[in-house]
Amino acid sequence: MSDAAAIDGAGLPPPPAQPEKADLTAWLGVAAGAIGSLMATLDISIVNASLPTIQGEIGASASEGTWIATAYLVAEIIIIPLTGWLERVFGLRRFLLMAAILFTGFSVVCGLSTSLTMMILGRVGQGLTGGAMIPTALTIIATRLPKSQQPIGTALFGSTVIMGPVLGPLVGGWLTENFSWHYAFFVNVPIGMILVVLLLVGLPKGRMKLDELVNADWLGVIGMALGLGGVTVFLEEGHREQWFESALIWKLALVAAVGFVMIGLGQIFASRPVVKLALLRNRAFAAVFGLSLVLGAVMFGTAYVIPQFLAAIGDYNAMQAGKVVFLSGIPALLMMPLFPLMIARVDLRLIVGAGVLLLAAGCYLDVALTAQSRGEDFVISQLLRGLGTVFCMMFLNQAAISSVSIEEASDAAGLFNAGRNLGGSVGLALLATLQDERWEFHRWTIHSALGANDVGLQDWVSQQVMTSGGGPDGLAMAMRSLDGMVLRDALVMAFNDDFMALTIALLVVAPLVLLLRPLPKGYHAKAAH
Repeated sequence: MSDAAAIDGAGLPPPPAQPEKADLTAWLGVAAGAIGSLMATLDISIVNASLPTIQGEIGASASEGTWIATAYLVAEIIIIPLTGWLERVFGLRRFLLMAAILFTGFSVVCGLSTSLTMMILGRVGQGLTGGAMIPTALTIIATRLPKSQQPIGTALFGSTVIMGPVLGPLVGGWLTENFSWHYAFFVNVPIGMILVVLLLVGLPKGRMKLDELVNADWLGVIGMALGLGGVTVFLEEGHREQWFESALIWKLALVAAVGFVMIGLGQIFASRPVVKLALLRNRAFAAVFGLSLVLGAVMFGTAYVIPQFLAAIGDYNAMQAGKVVFLSGIPALLMMPLFPLMIARVDLRLIVGAGVLLLAAGCYLDVALTAQSRGEDFVISQLLRGLGTVFCMMFLNQAAISSVSIEEASDAAGLFNAGRNLGGSVGLALLATLQDERWEFHRWTIHSALGANDVGLQDWVSQQVMTSGGGPDGLAMAMRSLDGMVLRDALVMAFNDDFMALTIALLVVAPLVLLLRPLPKGYHAKAAH
């Protein structure tokens, strides 16, 4: 992102002339931004590997457990586009201090949770405050570092954004296995304290502009909460509530519709809409936004589905599942130093196109899982997805900014980031719904194929009856064992359907790469996210 765009997006005055090298205080500010964005992205997925354990202790079902991840993403979607306005209202340092302190507090609430409701409230609070720390890191880089050192800052920031979601399951799994799942949230307390100190030392004081509260696009703000929250709950609960046979689903659909209407009215009547949806009339930016939606679904969807599969089928603990998810972060670590070189010499359409195809190939490799599949079966697919994610994430933001004017760059970056999280939130809800429906479908399909006159089946049942002592009790045990095997195989097939759905979605949006606008000659990107 250009300096001007980042500063304009934050509503800050142009910074004074900067020296060729930043001083220690400036770098402490950059470190604060990187730590804040790492905490925020880490906590998106830190619960994924330990989710089965958390679900059991707070009394949540597997489908209800998706809310622990989804609630965070929905809250982030709402707050990310609002960060520029909130920075103008409170000043950058004051705003980030409030976000860091509240994020730490909500983390404690999550760690102390004894019910699903308490956990979801804590996760919503985490998302609202953590999401504010992601785009503001770019503002710190643009305002605290001279141009010659900004690529170092943006590379540091880019690594935190990509590594956060893949480190989350590993860190959460290790804490769950060695301490308890509560520490996956309590770990934010010491980090939050360090972050507060760095913000106090590394950022200058700013003035509040409370008059911005009067001129805000309140229709858009409220509409985003109602629309995005309503549609996510609609998708999450639709299957369990039998869709429009339920009064709740009708109410959720109405809430979402009212929210989207309010967002539309805000676009018309607000002097500065909270989300500039007019950018979507630009074909190049619309292509970026469409790609970001599916990319978010793949990133967060696989980080959720893989630990669930390994726990349910492979009997993996949280730590073991976290290690498998972390594999996708290895390509990110290896490719990060090459980012400035690649963006200067390679057409971003080729890089993003290659990234989408790598992601599709990685997902397709996992459509043939079996009940015997274990972590090693995910190694190649995870490495492919990791490399594809790097190619897409590191360059799609540049494509978003290059497709609009300098004045609109900040709005484009915010909408792109919100689109990625929206894709993740909707993707998680759709994958959970698909898994439930296909699990049930495959279960009854397998049962219907087990004919009572099948000689092989009869022999197996007879053997099981004899092994368990015979009689009516032995027959009942044999039938329960058979149904358990059917349930397991049906669940594996449902997971395969999740990966096939992600593969198809990636192939459907792949042609959008052709609509991307190449970077201008000599363009040097200032944002790695």
